[in-house]
Amino acid sequence: MRPIELTPRLLALARQVPQGARFADVGTDHARLPVWLLEQGIIQSAIASDLREGPLEQARETARRHALTDQLSFRLGDGLAPIRGEEIDVCAIAGMGGETIAAILSACRWAASGGHTFLLQPMTSVEDLRGWLWRSGFRIIHEELVGEGRTIYVVITAIPGSMVPMTPAEEWAGRQYRGMEAPLRGTYLDRLCGRVAGMVEGLRRSTRPEDLEKLPRLEEVLTGLNKMKEEWDRWQQ
Repeated sequence: MRPIELTPRLLALARQVPQGARFADVGTDHARLPVWLLEQGIIQSAIASDLREGPLEQARETARRHALTDQLSFRLGDGLAPIRGEEIDVCAIAGMGGETIAAILSACRWAASGGHTFLLQPMTSVEDLRGWLWRSGFRIIHEELVGEGRTIYVVITAIPGSMVPMTPAEEWAGRQYRGMEAPLRGTYLDRLCGRVAGMVEGLRRSTRPEDLEKLPRLEEVLTGLNKMKEEWDRWQQ
């Protein structure tokens, strides 16, 4: 059996897993990530959990094909509910919306109080997840942008702890600093500026009171994103 190959977005998650970690993959689907980490000798054990039995059976089949069934524990359940905090050091939650990831962390009693590292890869609502993290007892210690096809994915590494509050624009784009390694950041900021500008224009044309209430906040986001883009472009010169 050939070793598993990871897509760029999954490889970006794998790069954040330290040697010797006890690992959990929430929403594991085919368990490609934990199987790859085990085959590479990076982790000592893994838990693969999923909300549905179908994907979990696919995960078991992947483990069987790669002769790793004994090193993987399979858990059926919602989010982190089937996992005990003392079992793991690092947890990946990927392939779902940012609001869903926030709900999973919020529902877990041990998530914000232990010494765990969370590797988060939201497919949507990244800004909602960043905002929830810094307001809810988590500190973002690293972000990475990774391209797969035309899509730019975000990998957020977070641990329990406090952090300096993020601005509205930082919730959308993440923090930046001079000298950071982020080849895709310019493109990422361009796309965010275009997306938010379109949303602002749509709200300005709307006559619904609830849309007009959202407008000042989103205009603040757009102003901040444009400043971040100008700053980033200046740093690259």
